[in-house]
Amino acid sequence: MRPVVTLLLLFTIATLGCHNETEQDKVRKVITDIQKAAEEKNVKKIINNLSKTYMDPQGFNYDTIKGLLLGYFFQHPKISAYITGLEISVDNTFAKAVFQVVLTGGGKTGSAADMVPESLGIYAFVVEMKKEPDGWKVASATWERVGDGKNKGGP
Repeated sequence: MRPVVTLLLLFTIATLGCHNETEQDKVRKVITDIQKAAEEKNVKKIINNLSKTYMDPQGFNYDTIKGLLLGYFFQHPKISAYITGLEISVDNTFAKAVFQVVLTGGGKTGSAADMVPESLGIYAFVVEMKKEPDGWKVASATWERVGDGKNKGGP
């Protein structure tokens, strides 16, 4: 009787531990990988999550988005990004993620004020992704600073 109970217990644990990652999970991971890379100011990691055919309505493509990122990271020495309201829809090889990002940062002045984050803004993002042979890649993105009412074309 004891070996049967042990086998059933092992089978139950193995079954519970095997979670098949859904396409939505994979898309979510790309978004959170980009979030972490932005906080690390790692442009290469961000670019690795973009499709080579990336093109957005603001006029940025795979080659030019790098300049936007470098400029933003140079302007803001420290960045923290908090994603809220992440909604993901997947249709075959196309995915759409809609979410808001709260960006905070702060300069290194050596004063106690460094401990209080400087608000960089809240941005509403719509990210379109496509499934490529090496995984989900960002094909296009639009973003708008919440409260401004106009698309600024960049964070």
